[in-house]
Formats: sequence, structure tokens, C-alpha cells
Amino acid sequence: MDIMDRKDVDGLIRGIRGATQVDRDEAHHILERTQELLLEMARANDIRPEDMSSICFTMTPDLHATFPAEAARQIGWQYVPVICMRELDVPHGLPMTVRILMQAETQKSQEEIRHIYQYGAVVLREDLVKSREESQG
Repeated sequence: MDIMDRKDVDGLIRGIRGATQVDRDEAHHILERTQELLLEMARANDIRPEDMSSICFTMTPDLHATFPAEAARQIGWQYVPVICMRELDVPHGLPMTVRILMQAETQKSQEEIRHIYQYGAVVLREDLVKSREESQG
């Protein structure tokens, strides 16, 4: 059966990317910034927790205080599958960074998806941030 023939599929699974940078390697800083990013990614793309297939979190090797996936649990996303991983330690990498890849069902095309980069992590995708600002103003 072709996936587009299935009546129980409302949309397609899309990847939504985001990143944030924290000020200190302390649990509350990591969790606050991660929660802020998760909520903005969901809001900007009209995604509900029940639309989410999974969320992958990565953090740079200089962050140790907590698992960023705990932020999803703290905002009540109990049934979304989550996993945490370490980023590669590459020269000139952005330090103190949490990255998120959210997979969610949506009617939006991939071009309509809004990827969210906050604080110092804006430098990772200035092209996306700039194009979003231009379309809003």
C-alpha cells in the first residue's frame, strides 16, 4: 500500500532543527534553554507533542551537568521518545551548545518548516535566521 493511500496518515514526517547555546555547564541553565528551544520549535511549526515521532538531542563535549532530554519531560512531553548524544569534538566548534532534531508529523512542506537557532547558536545557521527575519519584516 502506498503511504499516500493510507487514511490514517494526516501529514508527512518532517525534521525540525534547532540549537541553543548555554552560559554555564549547570543543569538549570541547560534545562531552561532547552525547554525554551523545544517550545519555540513546536510553536513555530504548529506541532503538538502527539505529532512528534521522536526527538534527538546532542550536546557539545563541554556540557556534562544534565541530559537535555530531561527538559522534554519537565514540560510534560512524557510519551515522546527521546535520546541524548554527544557532538563530535571538532576544531573551531561552537562550545556550550545543545542541538535538537525533532521528527514530527505535519502538513507543512520541508520549505515551510521553521528551524530555530537561539542565542550564540544563531551563527550555526545565520542564513535561516536572516531569511526568517526578512520574511517577517
